[in-house]
Amino acid sequence: MASYFKSDNTAPAAPEIMAALAAANSGFVRSYGDDPWTAQLDQRFGELFGTEVRVFPVATGTAANALALATLVPPYGAVLTHEEGHIVRDECGAPEFMTGGARLMLLRGAGAKLGPEAVQAAIDANPASVHTVQPRALSLTQATELGTVYTPAELTAVCATAHRNGLAVHLDGARFANAVASLGCTPADITWKAGVDVLSFGATKNGAMGAEAVVFFGAARIADFEFRRKRAAHLLSKMRYVSAQLLAYVEDGLWLRLAGRANALARRIGAAAGERLMHPVQANEIFAQLGDEGCAALRAGGFEFYDWGATGSGEARFVVSWNQPEEDVARLCEALRPL
Repeated sequence: MASYFKSDNTAPAAPEIMAALAAANSGFVRSYGDDPWTAQLDQRFGELFGTEVRVFPVATGTAANALALATLVPPYGAVLTHEEGHIVRDECGAPEFMTGGARLMLLRGAGAKLGPEAVQAAIDANPASVHTVQPRALSLTQATELGTVYTPAELTAVCATAHRNGLAVHLDGARFANAVASLGCTPADITWKAGVDVLSFGATKNGAMGAEAVVFFGAARIADFEFRRKRAAHLLSKMRYVSAQLLAYVEDGLWLRLAGRANALARRIGAAAGERLMHPVQANEIFAQLGDEGCAALRAGGFEFYDWGATGSGEARFVVSWNQPEEDVARLCEALRPL
């Protein structure tokens, strides 16, 4: 039987999420977000983050990222982001489409993270002129596409640079729970307290059936987001089913328990990979240099994972899901050690 380490999207929904959906699946309620579940989101997430927020459910992470950026950046603007960012590699041009043509300006940084120096250099290299795109937002990923995590101090420094230059800050949090669980901090410590203006809050990769949200910290940045969400076909008529998932996800710390388990199992795999590990294991992803023969040997043993990097690089990515069987992890660790 195959052991799936390709993506946390391959995992089923958590029982608590399914129970919440079943509970919501009764009777008649108002549509398009005018329901009791959606009505609770602002207050519940405000308690979670310790500040006033506005929460807008959507169905996909792509929509959350693209619509958030479209609200922050005009068509003649630019979004500064890491060259390994998800909005660069895996959104099929959605941010550019939703913004009406804004440019993604790609920056470099170790571990798929950006520091204040790289951001300031990019801003200095693109002075305001009618002939150039105007940097208007910084988009960061937490946890990053390479499984690394920004500390609160790192986020605070880079957000301060962005704000000092008039840029808004967007945080792609598809694996936000894994980052919070890894750091052992509060959600506030790596969002609004650090200077984040808008968060794409992901739940699907960590136990939800299909639930994401755009979270605005304060009302100043919301602008025309609601109209953009409707125009992009993400104002869901039966929104109670997404909102019920989001409420159950953060109830009694479920989101952090699921993410914490995945993180712990990932660290075991990282330890087994040893010197072949390419990046520190700080969330639920492991990147290892196994060589073509090593990758072939693992696949022959029934393990499914993604090749990473350039073709023939021998690099591999493993992702641990919230409900990954421990026996799969043990088998993978045993298979990695001889390599």
